[in-house]
Amino acid sequence: MDLSALLSAVGDNVFILLAFVVALSVIVAIHEYGHYIVGRWSGIYAEVFSIGFGPVLWSRKDKRGTVWQIAALPFGGYVKFLGDANAASVGGTANVEGFTERQTMLGAPLWARTLTVLAGPVFNFILAVLIFTGYFMWNGKVSEQLVLVDSFDLPAQLVNELEVGDRIIAVEDIIFGEEGTNVDDLPNQLSYDYRVIRDGQEIIVQGPHPIVPRVDRLSPRSAADDAKLKVGDVIVSVDGAPIYAFNGLVDAVQAAQGAPLSLTAWRDGELMEFTLTPRETAERQEDGSFENNYRIGIAGTFFFTPATDRIGPWEAFKYGAEQLWVSISGSLVGLWQVITGGISTCNISGPVAIAQASGSMAAQGTENYVLFIGMLSAAVGLLNLFPIPVLDGGHLVFYAYEAVARRKPGERAVQFLMLIGVSLVGALMVFALLNDLILCP
Repeated sequence: MDLSALLSAVGDNVFILLAFVVALSVIVAIHEYGHYIVGRWSGIYAEVFSIGFGPVLWSRKDKRGTVWQIAALPFGGYVKFLGDANAASVGGTANVEGFTERQTMLGAPLWARTLTVLAGPVFNFILAVLIFTGYFMWNGKVSEQLVLVDSFDLPAQLVNELEVGDRIIAVEDIIFGEEGTNVDDLPNQLSYDYRVIRDGQEIIVQGPHPIVPRVDRLSPRSAADDAKLKVGDVIVSVDGAPIYAFNGLVDAVQAAQGAPLSLTAWRDGELMEFTLTPRETAERQEDGSFENNYRIGIAGTFFFTPATDRIGPWEAFKYGAEQLWVSISGSLVGLWQVITGGISTCNISGPVAIAQASGSMAAQGTENYVLFIGMLSAAVGLLNLFPIPVLDGGHLVFYAYEAVARRKPGERAVQFLMLIGVSLVGALMVFALLNDLILCP
């Protein structure tokens, strides 16, 4: 069963919570398993591997003596290594009866502790790359020759004389594949001349704009998502004015400058009315900067499915690694823009927004949901590397100090810095939650 089919079987809130818990549990499990397995390989004994906090719902002890458990509050997890005073591996002892000092987290060599802590975020990055790689291997890349494999359902007024197997050469004067050409330069009109190769013959047929105003993807918590537009909807008019091209929809939304819009959308043969208000959205540009534009939160694509070429594992892996870098660099640049005031602090999302995004992406289909898990895993890995005490990055800073000073930082200093770290993380979580519920709902 596709995940989107569950939406009709359960309530919206239950579906959102389920999608959030599943996504978070996968990411947490991978993160904590990274800590666990590298710690084990490094000779550090793990006492508990937990998904969730609070009362234990299920547990078992493996042959190595590690307790694997699922707890009642599925909003995180931890690995408790031998000698740790708590789940955060802060404090404890290197002297545990029946074990050597080397088997404890505190007594292990610096290199072993460093690799064990670093492994959590690294495993999050690995998960993200594997998901992105699988996506590119599954979907391939659009063939150099633009061949129509299938067409989406469209409103009757959008004339479509193209057939499966047609190779598209040009639309009006826009030649596909020619450098410097862009279908967005086409005017907003009902139909266009398509030059295609069909059965070995070059002919002219009529068709809609290559990128019609059809909802291909919805941004979570966007105006369109909140208005209950769905993937597959085709926008036919904005405030009564007909829209035939996706770029025409973009222009109409931007021209409204945040004023409410009345949209008419075609869905499965019926016309539906929606009223929504575009929101100012920070968009990353090609040079890495951000620009604020009014958007309703939908993405478009070709009105047809083009032929694709399969790509091998190595090429797909390179695309996956590139996508990870795009995610990480975009997050860092975006955070800097928030700090410097370049973009709104509403771009900082908390658990409520992430849960709603999980539900929204799951409702759009399994593929979109899995991609979302990949993006979220990359974000969690990056967040944990921030040099804040209590996060993995904070531990790594302590280890860097130990490597340079040839001694561990004092226990009182560590406790004081941990208190600051907890305060910072707590303040950030409160601010993000306020964003979700009050400041930027």
